[in-house]
Amino acid sequence: MNYRLLPDTAVDRQADDVARALARIQQQAAGWGGDTEKIVLMGHSAGAHLVSLLAGDPRRLEAAGARRWLGTVVLDSAAIDVEGVMQRRHLPLYDRAFGKDREYWRAVSPLRQLTARAAPLLLVCSSTRRDRPCDQAEAFAARAATLDVPVEVVPVALSHRAINRDLGRSGAYTQRVEHFMAALDPALAQRLGAR
Repeated sequence: MNYRLLPDTAVDRQADDVARALARIQQQAAGWGGDTEKIVLMGHSAGAHLVSLLAGDPRRLEAAGARRWLGTVVLDSAAIDVEGVMQRRHLPLYDRAFGKDREYWRAVSPLRQLTARAAPLLLVCSSTRRDRPCDQAEAFAARAATLDVPVEVVPVALSHRAINRDLGRSGAYTQRVEHFMAALDPALAQRLGAR
C-alpha cells in the first residue's frame, strides 16, 4: 500500500489515498486469506501522521468505503499537532507539507480532528529527538482520554529511523506493540502468541 507524495499531492489527499487503500484491503482480504475484521492501521513518520489523522475521525475512511478497523499504531509522528508545530520554529519540510493556511493546519492536524469515534491508538515516540514528538503524543493521549478513546503512549529511547527499523526485532519495544495489538482481539492475541 502506498500514497501519492508531496509536492504533487497535498496531505489531505494523501490521507484519502490511505483511506481508499484500507477500503480496498477490506474488500480483498477474504480472497487473500485475511479477515476484514482483524486489520490494524500502522504508519511511520509521515505515514504515522496520516494514520493518526484517519484514526482520529473515521469519516474520511467511511467516505472511501472503509469499515471500522481494530486499532491504530502511530510510529513517531512529530505532526500530531500541526497547528502547534507551524506556530513555532520548525523544519522547512513542514512548510512544504502544510503551507501557510491556518484552516488547513487544523484540517490536517490529528489533535484537532480527534473525536470520540476514534479507534484505539498506540503512539510510539522517540524520547531522544530534539523536536520532542513525545510531547505531542502525550497531548494527543490527554485529549483522547477526555473522549474515552483508548490510547497508550510508548516513549522509546530510539532514533526516528530505529523506531521503524527495529519494530519486529526481539525486545521490549516490539513486545509493547504486539501487546497492544493482542489486546484488540482474542484471535489476534492467539496469532501473535504463536510467534
